[in-house]
Amino acid sequence: MGKGFFQVPTAFNEPIKSYAPGTSEREDVLEQYKTYFNGTVDVPLYIGNEEIRTGNTRSMSPPHDHKHIVGKYHLAEKKHVSMAIANALEARENWANLTWEQRAAIFMKAAELLAGPYRAKINAATMIAQSKTIHQAEIDAACEFIDFLRFNVEFMSQIYEEQPDSAEGIWNRVEYRPLEGFVYAITPFNFTAIAGNLPASAAMMGNVVIWKPSDHQVFSAKVIVDVFKEAGLPDGVINVIYGDPIMITETVLASPDFAGIHFTGSTHVFKDLWKQIGTNIHTYKTYPRIVGETGGKDFIVAHASAKPKQVATAIIRGAFEFQGQKCSAASRVYLPKSTAKEILDFVKIDIKSFNKPGSPENMSNFITAVIHEGSFDKLAKYIDQAKKDKNVEVIAGGEYDKSEGYFIEPTVLLTTDPKYTTMETELFGPVVTIYIYEDKDWSSTLKLVDSTSEYALTGAVISTDRYAIDEATKALQNSAGNFYINDKPTGAVVGQQPFGGARASGTNDKAGSAQNLLRWVSPRLIKETLVTPEDYRYPFLG
Repeated sequence: MGKGFFQVPTAFNEPIKSYAPGTSEREDVLEQYKTYFNGTVDVPLYIGNEEIRTGNTRSMSPPHDHKHIVGKYHLAEKKHVSMAIANALEARENWANLTWEQRAAIFMKAAELLAGPYRAKINAATMIAQSKTIHQAEIDAACEFIDFLRFNVEFMSQIYEEQPDSAEGIWNRVEYRPLEGFVYAITPFNFTAIAGNLPASAAMMGNVVIWKPSDHQVFSAKVIVDVFKEAGLPDGVINVIYGDPIMITETVLASPDFAGIHFTGSTHVFKDLWKQIGTNIHTYKTYPRIVGETGGKDFIVAHASAKPKQVATAIIRGAFEFQGQKCSAASRVYLPKSTAKEILDFVKIDIKSFNKPGSPENMSNFITAVIHEGSFDKLAKYIDQAKKDKNVEVIAGGEYDKSEGYFIEPTVLLTTDPKYTTMETELFGPVVTIYIYEDKDWSSTLKLVDSTSEYALTGAVISTDRYAIDEATKALQNSAGNFYINDKPTGAVVGQQPFGGARASGTNDKAGSAQNLLRWVSPRLIKETLVTPEDYRYPFLG
């Protein structure tokens, strides 16, 4: 920044479009959906300036119509991973030395492309790849992704502006260097915004990235690549590879230039990655940054003072939007005995109002498919077991069918055991388990909520009693990195609710805040003495 102290445009949250019948955005996204659904796409590896097609491919199908093929993607061999690392390191010098405002301009342009000409494309691709309704696609693939890009540029400028004080005759300054090496980004299927943000946030701070998207999100990841290319991201800054995750990860983590990992996915995988990094620690030129957001067993605890309809709506939205495939989804609920029946009656009425699970192209559908057959089979197994167990009953839903798509009915389990399997185990699907407590046991129930799960991602308390809210806020301070009062435990907004949890839910580095970006820089303090001493003697020597 040699020619001015530049101010970036003030970030703002992208307005959410309604997609109501008759709106232009509804027509645009349905037209794009049909184009993608009836076409085929051939997705290569993106390494440096090359698009590499290995010939070893896998097909891509919508979860709600798994016999229909919309394209294929090419799998990397070990030599391609090594090639991606080499290309990233080759690109690093120019990218790291590019003035920050030039990097900022690329990602601000990407945000505007997503808000405009790519909006229907990124949403339609997400509807197909991840079986999201248009509302879920809009708040994720369009709005949240745009928000990440805009706010991260603003956070980046704030970080660079943060400087130390200087004393008389001394000028102190800090430069925020990118990490020495490359960053490995591993992204999940469930949020297109996360898939774009994990590599972009590290790259924005001057790093080069090896990005491995989820196999079940490649279709929409291709649109992210298209956007970055059109925005002017130089070749080699973000290299994109798909394939055997074990081979790719072992190759990446064996490199002395591995400098950090940006991960969202399962707790088990993240712990294994941490262990691998520790095993290889003597290999690396620097201590790698390890940033991960993993699982959740997120709760809603309702107080006897809570309004039943509000609790029911929080359950419905928190548990069943996007088929419960959010790491923040409500999956265990604690209801007071005095109002539990009324709350559950409202929940049953709402579930009955849903259409049968189907395609997101039918915009009257609230529920579509889970991501793949493995997820379907796991959820069906837990539902079948609940039908057999004596200490739990299925009070809504409980049916499933994978003949056409991976459809699981929204399912509500009611258990008498607060430590029943589905109260503790992350299911990642449209299944929520309810436990009813005696009203007088409010305080002990809070302790139960805190001690039941290894996770600590999100949670919510619903009450009209401020003393109860205060008690819950204190008792559950370690139970959730994002804690909601009188709301569902999902829906964090960039720039408003920085997102992340602790315990087995991750490193809590708060995506959507400057805290996350600080993980991708290595500050260097520069002290300049303006008049250099010429005599070693201090006054005390006389």
